[in-house]
Amino acid sequence: MGIVTISRELAAMGDETSHELADILHYRLVDKKCLEEKMKNLGATEKKLHKYDERKPSFWTSIFQDRDDYLHYLKSTVFSEAGQGNCIFMGRGCESLLHGIPGVLSVFLTAPFGIRLERVKSYFQCDEKRAEQIINQSDRDREGFHQYFFEMKWKDPENYHLTLNTGFLHPHLCAQLINAALEKNINEGIETENHLRVNDLILGEKIVHHLLFEKMIPVHFLEASVKSGAVTLFGVVNAPSFVEASIQAAKEVPSVCSVSSEIQVVQEYSVVR
Repeated sequence: MGIVTISRELAAMGDETSHELADILHYRLVDKKCLEEKMKNLGATEKKLHKYDERKPSFWTSIFQDRDDYLHYLKSTVFSEAGQGNCIFMGRGCESLLHGIPGVLSVFLTAPFGIRLERVKSYFQCDEKRAEQIINQSDRDREGFHQYFFEMKWKDPENYHLTLNTGFLHPHLCAQLINAALEKNINEGIETENHLRVNDLILGEKIVHHLLFEKMIPVHFLEASVKSGAVTLFGVVNAPSFVEASIQAAKEVPSVCSVSSEIQVVQEYSVVR
């Protein structure tokens, strides 16, 4: 059960490489369109998707609860897709969401700025000045998105298992190199551990969804850490009664064995939507 995440600069042949890899591996390609459709099915609105999708949020955007809602929808969708295995994720911070999970290979695609510039000029049929603006805006947005949601430096090679330069390497060769690296990264023991870890992540988001959207308990920054059915809740509420309500609600979710709470009570704290 292999999983590949591909993060890429604009005009670094991300689409071409991911399609080549999908053909070689016969894996599902989970791209922006696929993720958005599944996030909408969970309740994400077009407005939220447009506001946050690989963008750097403004100050006012960042303080609203729908920021946390977007992240929940994204996590739920990515973890659910990862649970099916044999898939390739394109962008959306999946390398961070699945960081440290056995059987996940994270890849970053880059290219020299001059080569990216020529590719953008050709694709958008624009002059050099406009192409440079498009690239710089894309880089700022993706850097801001990763920093804001995951506190990671998007282009830092230490955040990836493999970094490939598509100014030098053809997408088909990149796909072959990724395939070779993945084969070295997968065995039966890793697949078993992958399955267990991803199932814990899926259960954690089911708990978050149950508390926030079914029970409507006002917990801000809610997270549910799960290990083999043992759950620890984190977040902020403005009354002790919401802590107990959260614990009881979490126990209602199937596969939960035990629940403990690290939720903080802050008087007069309110969730802004």
